[in-house]
Amino acid sequence: MKITSVNVHKKNDDTRMKGIASVLLDDCFVVRDIRIIEGKDGLFIAMPSRKNAEGEYHDIAHPINVETRKMFEDAIFEEYNKEEEETH
Repeated sequence: MKITSVNVHKKNDDTRMKGIASVLLDDCFVVRDIRIIEGKDGLFIAMPSRKNAEGEYHDIAHPINVETRKMFEDAIFEEYNKEEEETH
């Protein structure tokens, strides 16, 4: 599996959510609404989720191993940082 495209839309408000990303895999499958969030230890990604009847959130799509999560993080943060540089 290869990430073939990443789009990041930065948020310019004073919330912890700094942006939303979409990731295209192998030019044939997209994961949208990956949130970029500012935590106490820096940025992290939150995969798209849905609230169930009990009020709990569950990821709709997510990496199942550390290597894949890192691949997503690296690609998203690289694009986020490009966007950050362009706005300054």
